[in-house]
Amino acid sequence: MTIKQKKYCYFCGTELEERFTEGRIRKYCVRCAGPLYENPVPATCIIVADKNGKILLVKRSVEPKEGFWCLPGGFMELDETPEQGALRELKEETGLSGKIHLLLGVRTNPSPMYGTVYMTGYFIRQYSGKPVAGDDASDVRWFNIDELPEVAFESHRHFIDIYHSSNIKN
Repeated sequence: MTIKQKKYCYFCGTELEERFTEGRIRKYCVRCAGPLYENPVPATCIIVADKNGKILLVKRSVEPKEGFWCLPGGFMELDETPEQGALRELKEETGLSGKIHLLLGVRTNPSPMYGTVYMTGYFIRQYSGKPVAGDDASDVRWFNIDELPEVAFESHRHFIDIYHSSNIKN
């Protein structure tokens, strides 16, 4: 999978060219007389911990990394905050509703499709419902922090490591 390259200006439809502008090579629209700024894609992920300190992972049913385990999460929509996006993704992928307890941090993750994903990680202590795989997940399971399967994304692993080394556990 390779990064999808933009060929046309999304404002006027003119074919883009590459130009050195503002210190780097950028896609440039001659009709709009300006560069096309390409930005990371915003996404979120959530660590949900049960009363025994186990964390919830979902098994991916889509590429990239189909069949690998990761934290519940996904891409933000235009009309939502990172927190709203995280809670929506949690509900879609696991069936759980929750309340964000803590921001774990922000991290970038390389993406073969989008170039860079800008990932915001949260911790949820309070949740309701029974986990059930949904949306982009084929399975959902609680894991002991010391017995995790291979985690699909480095940014998710980073947030798990923050959680594991912190005093925020239940």
